[in-house]
Amino acid sequence: MAGTGFFGRSELSATLYAFRREFVVVGLFSMVANVLMLAPTLYMLQVYDRVLVSRSELTLLVVSLITLFLFAVMAFAEWSRSRLLVRAGVRLDAALSTRVFNASFEANLSQSDAPARRAFSDLTEIRQFLTGNGIFAFFDAPWAPIYIGVLFFLHPFLGWVSIGFAIVQAALAWLGHRRTIAPAEEASRTSAEVNSYLQSKLRNAEVVESMGMLAGLRHRWARRHANYMDKQGAAQALTHRITAVSKWVRYCQQSLALGAGALLVIEGQLTPGGMIAANVLMSRALAPIDLMVNTWRSFIGARSAFGRLEKLLQAHPERDPALSRVPPTGAVALREVVASAAGRAEPILKGVSLRASPGEVTVVLGPSGSGKSTLARVLMGIWPDCAGEVLLDGQPLSGWSRQELGPQLGYLPQDIELFDGTIAENIARFADIDAEKVIAAARSAGLHEMILRFPKGYDTPMGEAGGLLSGGQRQRIGLARAIYGDPALIVLDEPNANLDDVGEAALMNAVRELKAKARTVFLITHRPGAIAIADQLVVLRDGRVHVQGPRELVLAQLQAQAKQAAAAPAPAAPAPIAPPAPSAA
Repeated sequence: MAGTGFFGRSELSATLYAFRREFVVVGLFSMVANVLMLAPTLYMLQVYDRVLVSRSELTLLVVSLITLFLFAVMAFAEWSRSRLLVRAGVRLDAALSTRVFNASFEANLSQSDAPARRAFSDLTEIRQFLTGNGIFAFFDAPWAPIYIGVLFFLHPFLGWVSIGFAIVQAALAWLGHRRTIAPAEEASRTSAEVNSYLQSKLRNAEVVESMGMLAGLRHRWARRHANYMDKQGAAQALTHRITAVSKWVRYCQQSLALGAGALLVIEGQLTPGGMIAANVLMSRALAPIDLMVNTWRSFIGARSAFGRLEKLLQAHPERDPALSRVPPTGAVALREVVASAAGRAEPILKGVSLRASPGEVTVVLGPSGSGKSTLARVLMGIWPDCAGEVLLDGQPLSGWSRQELGPQLGYLPQDIELFDGTIAENIARFADIDAEKVIAAARSAGLHEMILRFPKGYDTPMGEAGGLLSGGQRQRIGLARAIYGDPALIVLDEPNANLDDVGEAALMNAVRELKAKARTVFLITHRPGAIAIADQLVVLRDGRVHVQGPRELVLAQLQAQAKQAAAAPAPAAPAPIAPPAPSAA
């Protein structure tokens, strides 16, 4: 089943389960370390009850050497389990980082909500918890009954005192879970919303500054930030109160344990050495529970991160790597395609059907809001909510490996996004650079001479060239990227929106070259000049195909419709309403 691992586990749970051997070894090292934690207790008993009584220096030397050896073994066990967990954390990151990257990319592509925005933060939070002190509390907690059993062996009264304090601290841990999980998750969600809001405004800093929008946006951000601070403060205040109570219980335990031992010494039921040892042993028995209380917040954070990451991976399962086919020829068919979007009552595209053959240029026309850009994304297979069939060479787009299909597709969206890297890397789509193909694509887009005028030519970083490029030049670089490698299917969405006459001439030449190479081209535009190069026209209106077919036939139909509309009589004006007649009075 997609998104699930073996034995019905989710993919994330199955990945963690694959580290079960490491956790078992950590448990064994924890067993050694916790058993050897009894060494200080035994050493105190021997010193107070044997060495001080016998005054034997040899006995003190032997007992001390044995204890030091046991301390060395205990330190080695603790170091080994820490090192093993750190290595497991690195391997966990290596096992999931690529998968999380792909899932978060697909979630952003499908316009999903918050889980994708902090996917890597969630992965880091899980890894840090699994390699931090919090996880040791869960490995050490099972050994608390052993220490309590030794206290019962010293005296039953001490055992019952330790059980009482253990119940109190366990109740605090449970209360911390019940009371802090909801406020902490709400504060975390609010923090993500505030950061997302701020980042979106920083990305448009030029627009904000130029039109004086900063004050209004800062007021909105301040209101959101104040709400976050209120929720964060409430969550932290509750956590601090529980921590303070836990510290008070711990201090009481240390003093009362010593007092209980002193009472037993006074009554002759316990030796002074046993009193000191019991105090240390009780502190050690309750230490894992106290650590759980102190690290409960990190546990809640890791638990929430696990849930979000698990939801993300389940919603975007790994694609089948076996989807490998021969390169497509570019034959495209859409059958009753319906494209919807969240928050809209009606679909954007409503039953669109069309065909395009290799070597054919299809020009898509239509008024703003008719669904032209949505159609472009549907053709690329990147529209999230799409019903119907989108076929490439007779196969659904989902039946292709995107890694193999990507080089066979070219896409120029309305919003040109050039990435951090050189001009050559952007044109080559950040794959291995083929210099001949990069230059050929740049020549087709009319860019070669312009790029050579830069000091570093094709190796100019976009950070340096970005401020020197006009909107039309950026669009032509995007065009060169779209046609790099002669892909089989090219979709150009308003490619001449920012072009001058020279740029538009280069665009038309590039389309003619693609047509001569039997490539399938979809050209979405408002400009009538592109119609001359079209083999077929598709006119969209209100998300439906109004008319489609060969260029001459469609133009004739549009002209006939225009004549009919011009010849139709204008609607008659409504008759004026007569004023009411005066009354007989």
